[in-house]
Amino acid sequence: MHYMGKNIIVELKHINKRFAKVLANDDVSMVIKEGEVVALLGENGAGKSTIMKILYGLYHATEGEIFINQKKVEIRSPKEAMACGIAMIQQHFSLVEAHTVTENIILGHCKGKIDFTEKEKEIQALADQYHFDVPAGELVKNLTVGAQQKVEILKALYLNAKIIIMDEPTAVLTPQEADVLMGFVRDYVAKGNSIVFITHKMKEVLEVSDRIIVLRNGKISGTIEEGEIRTVKESELVNLMIGHDLEIIKAPSMTGTDNRKNRLEVEHVSLRSKDNIPLLDNVSFSIKEGEILGFAGVSGNGQQELCEAIYGARKLHAGKVILDGEEISQLAVRERIEKGIGYLASDRYRYGMISGMTLSENILLKASYLKNWVKNGIIKWKELNNYTENIIQEYKVKAPDHEVVIGSLSGGNQQKVVVAREVDRGEKLIIFDQPTRGLDLGAINYVHKTIMREKSKGKSILLVSTELSEIFALSDRIAILYKGKIMGIFQNGELSTEQIGLLMAGYELKEV
Repeated sequence: MHYMGKNIIVELKHINKRFAKVLANDDVSMVIKEGEVVALLGENGAGKSTIMKILYGLYHATEGEIFINQKKVEIRSPKEAMACGIAMIQQHFSLVEAHTVTENIILGHCKGKIDFTEKEKEIQALADQYHFDVPAGELVKNLTVGAQQKVEILKALYLNAKIIIMDEPTAVLTPQEADVLMGFVRDYVAKGNSIVFITHKMKEVLEVSDRIIVLRNGKISGTIEEGEIRTVKESELVNLMIGHDLEIIKAPSMTGTDNRKNRLEVEHVSLRSKDNIPLLDNVSFSIKEGEILGFAGVSGNGQQELCEAIYGARKLHAGKVILDGEEISQLAVRERIEKGIGYLASDRYRYGMISGMTLSENILLKASYLKNWVKNGIIKWKELNNYTENIIQEYKVKAPDHEVVIGSLSGGNQQKVVVAREVDRGEKLIIFDQPTRGLDLGAINYVHKTIMREKSKGKSILLVSTELSEIFALSDRIAILYKGKIMGIFQNGELSTEQIGLLMAGYELKEV
């Protein structure tokens, strides 16, 4: 069967997938042709990963059929998918850190006595063929995240995969690493192979895709064919993804801030792990009232430790933290909350909420000893519940009332509740650590609006994000963190994306 000149290798017909009451895929039909990049675009929960996990054998369709090379197949496991030439690179890599690159790639695919020297040569040749700068004999734990992703890709190439599914592949990469990945994508499909790209980033979709399939609420809401990609507008894609246009948030302008006072001052802060490894190394910066300082960097370079050091969850090895002229380095977390610091942790499931508690109870967390909701040790439930109802209205939280447990809400709605609580607590300073990670466009837009609103009230904001577009959209100044060191602090607009990307990868900028 031909389809616009290219052979169809995979066809999904009328796939439905139910999880209990949720219909994750609703009558989804699509084709993948050889030698093309198909982008699956949509918000979180739109069903993108689900449909690909069905093709990869991790999930089983409730209804529907899969055809590979016009033959109907049952894919019951990833092993069967691999036998059909399908590989999937997930957001969380499945590598064994204590093994070498070569050992990881041949794991489970070699029997009997193994000549490792020979295998290493073979893997190195494969890496070189695709211009991957990955040493075949190196332990995986010594590699950067970008190099680890290449090892995952090499695993697929070693097994002769004809179709590689990539789930949000650029989320963990610097801009330069993302460019290398796009180069690989082009090389690989030029050889007649195919790639499916699961993403919610418009820019990359438009750069590399031959076809874009947009999913919304488990259904296909539109397809952009090969000839239309060069002319499609981002606003059209947004409309297909969320059903309406997004409000435009204006980038900040910091006029007349020089006379504002510094609210937060961090001086020569260093932090070490239990086994004495430096996590933060002589970090110094300040944030003025009504200013947003954005911290850019690939995750795992000390951002979370920095937030915890300011908030009081980690003891400083050296240096001090000053809020409104008063040193708070020795204060306990509770005392820092009382001073007016809010902290939105990057992992809301572990540090931001308790799934089995109601919305009201989650709002009460961290405030149970403050005067707002407690009098003489008794919780003022009526006031707390009214307040929570107001939050549901004001933040457009999709929840029936304050009594539902927060774990029953979608990720974006959980985040809105946690943001509301922290914004309330942070009367002077709010620390946002990856506030939109894992959220869809609508919720991201809402969180961004909230951050800008709090800035306009004169609060100081420390924003950590691995999304450069978010840093550029919100920050007044941008700091780049690499392996616990600040590589530089710049006004927004002073550096290009490429320059920031180099700093994120640990390169010093040459004096121009």
